Amino acid sequence: MFFDSHCHLDRIDLGDYDNSFSQLLESIKTDHVTRMLCIGVNLESFDDMYECIQAYPDIFCSAGVHPDYQNVSEPDVEQLCDLAKNDKVVAIGETGLDYVDGSNNMDWQRQRFIVHIEAAKQSNLPLIIHTRNARQDTLDILQENNADRVGGAMHCFTEDWEMAQQLIEMNFYISISGIVTFGQGENVRQMAKMIPRNRLLIETDAPWLSPMPFRGKPNHPGRVRYVAEKLAEIRNEPLEEVAAYTFENANRLFRLQ
Repeated sequence: MFFDSHCHLDRIDLGDYDNSFSQLLESIKTDHVTRMLCIGVNLESFDDMYECIQAYPDIFCSAGVHPDYQNVSEPDVEQLCDLAKNDKVVAIGETGLDYVDGSNNMDWQRQRFIVHIEAAKQSNLPLIIHTRNARQDTLDILQENNADRVGGAMHCFTEDWEMAQQLIEMNFYISISGIVTFGQGENVRQMAKMIPRNRLLIETDAPWLSPMPFRGKPNHPGRVRYVAEKLAEIRNEPLEEVAAYTFENANRLFRLQ
């Protein structure tokens, strides 16, 4: 059994599944993916996302506004805490920092990040963190705002083992995506060898980041097994063990039975 700890089910094109969400889920099930976390990216789409997954007992979600989304409603702590009261919400985010465009003025991102951390602490839920080109600011903001009180998942982590160690010390899990299968993903493979098995998660980030041999095609949670297979190879562990302990880790982090 696999747990896809980070996907966007509501953004997958259903054209290949007869425009049927249930058919998509049946396809995913054949790959032995039994639990998924559907990630919130803005306030405007939350209700539709929640309605999409509400009938399925093993699909959960988060509430948040993606760090680099502009021209969307800006969240406040109260709004996020209200969304967190919904039964299926098990995390706050996707939040964090994304400096990939090289802009010098990222105060708005930093403030949004702090709002999410405060909402997570008030809701007593873990955080889903996105970080790109913002290593030190991410670490500083997490530490300064006592994010270790709730911890969370470092989504699609591509930094080095040194940063991973600091995050693990702050009560975070490290989530590995299909990038671990890419030709240029050697740094991720080297880092992923070092992660303690009780702090490792797997994800697809579907519909993006399809692992090899599907790179460039739309992704779906069924392909999380390819992430697990690559981790089993590089960590010299049986696939069944990787599947079991990443499943257990996700359930522990999100406080699921």
